[in-house]
Order: sequence, then C-alpha cells, then structure tokens
Amino acid sequence: MRASLIAVGERAPSWVATGFAEYSKRLSHWLPLELLELSPGRRGKGLDPARAIADEGQRMRAAVPKMAWVVALDGGGRAFTSEQLAQRMAHWRQQGRDLALLVGGPDGLASEVLASADETWSLGPLTLPHMLVRLVVAEQLYRAASLLANHPYHRA
Repeated sequence: MRASLIAVGERAPSWVATGFAEYSKRLSHWLPLELLELSPGRRGKGLDPARAIADEGQRMRAAVPKMAWVVALDGGGRAFTSEQLAQRMAHWRQQGRDLALLVGGPDGLASEVLASADETWSLGPLTLPHMLVRLVVAEQLYRAASLLANHPYHRA
C-alpha cells in the first residue's frame, strides 16, 4: 500500500516541509507517503469563495489515484486515539488499495469531496492551520505504523 497526502496549498513553511519530509522518510518502509500540493482556488475581493472551494474540490478528486481508499480530513469526521488509528491503518492495509488522504484549504473541503470519501478523519476539536495538518497527519501515520510493527516509538 502506498499513501498520498493531497493537500490544498503551496509553499509550506520550512519547518512544516522539514517535519513532513522526516516522517515521510521514517514511514518509507512501512507506508510510502507522498505529498501532492494543489494550488488554492482564486480568492479575493469580488470573488466567490464557494467557486474557489469547488475548483479545489474538482482538482482534488482528479488527483486521487484510481481505486484508492479515500480519507478526508475534516472536523466532522471520526477522531481516533493512536491505538485506534493503528487499527484503522491495519484495516486500510487489508483493503488491498492505495490510500489517499485529503486536506482542504483555508475554507475546508468541497462538499462533493466529503461525499465521495470512503471515510472522514478528524484530528480533534481544535482548529489547526491547514499547513500544520500535513505534519500532524504524517507523524500520526508514523506512530500508527510503529504501533503495528511493535516499534518503541509510541510509549503511551
């Protein structure tokens, strides 16, 4: 299984890019993780934000690898403990499909993206900067994979 993190937004701060690269490297033998950045839809004075969200959603759905299990990151999704996420990862592996994790832009995901996802995952009730979500997701995937491999990274 391979994973793609498909995220709206370009040019993450260097500390986010460095952290994501570190966890992606650590994950590489358990779950190869790639980042696909999508440019944000046009926003600004006189522009309809709904149109920007719809544009992002259309491009995001087109970027999802064929037959991938799609997990949308959304505040209304299911929150997991680290142990529960490890069990979800085991389930995802059993699907025999690649994994696509979707992170929206500053206004969230398009309703069509949420409707077409196989499941939604919430990182909790806090509102996080969408660039930071990339790093948190990569670290949590690494933690889940290490739990499944009985690696000592996770010490609850």
